[in-house]
Amino acid sequence: MSNRPLASAGRAVPLLRAGLIAGIVIAALAYPMVAVTGLGAKATAHATEAKTKLLTKALPAETSYLYLPDGKTVLTMFYEEYRQYTKLSDMSPNIQQAIVAAEDSRFYQHKGVDPKGVVRAFVANARSSGVSQGASTLTMQYVRMALRDSATTPKEVQEATQQTSLRKIREMRLAMDLEKELSKEDIIERYLNSAYFGHRAYGIYAASEIFFSKTPKDLTPVEAATLAGLVKSPSQYDPATSDQKEATARRNYVLDRMSQLGYLSPDAATAAKGEPIRLKLTDPPNDCAAVPEKYNSWGFICDYLKNWWSAQPAFGENRLERMDKLRRGGYRIVLSIDPKIQEAAQKNLGAGTGSPFANGIVVSEPGTGRVKAMAVNRTYSLDLSENPQSSNPEAGPKVKANYPNTVAPLLGGGDLPGYQAGSTFKMFPMLAALNEGMPLSTSFNAPHRYQSAIYDGWAPTNASGAMSGMQTMWSGFGKSVNTYFVWLEERVGADKAVRLAEQLGLRWRTDVDKEQASPSKVKKWGAFTLGVSDATPLEMANAYAAIAADGRYCEAIPVQGIFNRDGTPATYSTASGISREVAKPRCRQVVTADAARAATDAARCPTGDTPARGSCGGWSTADSVRGTVGRPVAGKTGTTDSTRSAWFVGYTPELAAASFISDPDNPFNAVGDGQSQIPISAVAETLRDGLKGKPTRQFTPPSDAIVG
Repeated sequence: MSNRPLASAGRAVPLLRAGLIAGIVIAALAYPMVAVTGLGAKATAHATEAKTKLLTKALPAETSYLYLPDGKTVLTMFYEEYRQYTKLSDMSPNIQQAIVAAEDSRFYQHKGVDPKGVVRAFVANARSSGVSQGASTLTMQYVRMALRDSATTPKEVQEATQQTSLRKIREMRLAMDLEKELSKEDIIERYLNSAYFGHRAYGIYAASEIFFSKTPKDLTPVEAATLAGLVKSPSQYDPATSDQKEATARRNYVLDRMSQLGYLSPDAATAAKGEPIRLKLTDPPNDCAAVPEKYNSWGFICDYLKNWWSAQPAFGENRLERMDKLRRGGYRIVLSIDPKIQEAAQKNLGAGTGSPFANGIVVSEPGTGRVKAMAVNRTYSLDLSENPQSSNPEAGPKVKANYPNTVAPLLGGGDLPGYQAGSTFKMFPMLAALNEGMPLSTSFNAPHRYQSAIYDGWAPTNASGAMSGMQTMWSGFGKSVNTYFVWLEERVGADKAVRLAEQLGLRWRTDVDKEQASPSKVKKWGAFTLGVSDATPLEMANAYAAIAADGRYCEAIPVQGIFNRDGTPATYSTASGISREVAKPRCRQVVTADAARAATDAARCPTGDTPARGSCGGWSTADSVRGTVGRPVAGKTGTTDSTRSAWFVGYTPELAAASFISDPDNPFNAVGDGQSQIPISAVAETLRDGLKGKPTRQFTPPSDAIVG
């Protein structure tokens, strides 16, 4: 027998008591019903069983990736915890061995709780009169992380992480139960995907990428030991700090343990300990502000994607839940934007980033609603320091203008009301009239000034005296005759025109527009046809796309695919209980196909195109468009009083585009007639460039019945 004393007389009793307590705890865990009886015992058993089942299914938060339409090029990511779940088969054995050596050398021997470790910890803590050593196995640590990650309330988060004996005992019990449900391989895989390695790296994939710019499959023993050493104290052992002394010491400890466990030969461990820690740091992008400079214009598209996502019930009950899903759900999101069309749209803007007037364009796909381009003459940036003062005289002296840098949703899809769209709104009463059975040939001898008996004596005038005279829908639309369309709106009803616009996706965001569109006011909203309401280019492109699609309206959608972390398409349930993919078009017939075709026939007149059935009356407001596009095209110009804003919305059978120019800060800052051509050129040239090389498609003519 050794002559070395086991303990001093004063320490012997506490140490024996600690060992006895440890043994009792383990026994109690093995037989959890000893201390409870009756209904309490059943409730405890059921609660534990339910929690264990939850843990077998629990997955940690995972990064969502936003891809270009090729499905391969990452535009940016969304995450609270940067993590990509990785299968054990895609990890180097080095990291599996290193984490066992660093955190739980008896992992493959125990059944969730290590009795020797518990006794050792109790004894060590009794010696130090504090907590000097833990007894958490890898399984127990995973239970703690999984409880935290699956928590849905602050109370559950606190219960999962608070430093109490009760929490420890609960962890032990759950760890033992979990090992009956999952294999050791499953547990270590989940552990390595849940652990925090510091430096914003959650899980081994993120740690491998952030510290070494490689995948977990390629980790060397030295790199694996470095990462495994981080889990105990990510800040203390962070090798990315200027002093790597503690990180190296911790790494060397792990290498020694790997050698002692037979994972490395003594010589290999010695050689590895002699190597410096060589980092190759990566900073993963996060959110729209991190979109690469090469794709700066796509930052606005990224923002639109987020706003669209936040409105989708498929991802939660409210905006907060939906954005949480985006940042934690591990989705793979593929944008619908066509790079060729996006490049054309950006190139064909007619105003530079230094202009106070925002010039933007949105391109939508008829029949799907998928957004194909969003471009604006602004730099996507959060840094407004170099922006001049706002042009709005009512803004304070410290309020910055929206140029050259902004992240404001100037193109739509956000909370901005938009811009007065002028005569582009004449499409809505015309389409409503056609859908009610009024023919294209409906004629009226339009005066220069028309006094309305229905709209309380309101007396609008035309932009030019040359517009006076007998007009039909073809000529009235082609020349943009105000008095003809006020008269036409009277015949069909302003309420029907407004409700049709709503069915085509328009929303009223200002107090004035909401009041005018209300049931008590809408029938007297005569000025609606002249475009006094605010609208966004996203709304207008999508509304006109429905006309190109024979009256079939499709909700605007910025994606062509959304996939869950397991690779399956993300779905939602309709009101009737049918499961549908979130990224699939959502369409409905709003007007008859014949009414839409008739509206298109009239809408060919403003562009200089030739309608299939009628006469445009000799001239039009944008007669250069047909020659620029080089194929059948329809559309409508729009300007507001004093040309404070100017618009053009145009479409072919394949694409619809809406462009505007206006001052978002100050709507009274007039664009002027000299810049009213800019939206016309932007749409015409973008349609031309975007469709280059594509077969020419013809519009379907309207029927004899609707021509009249």
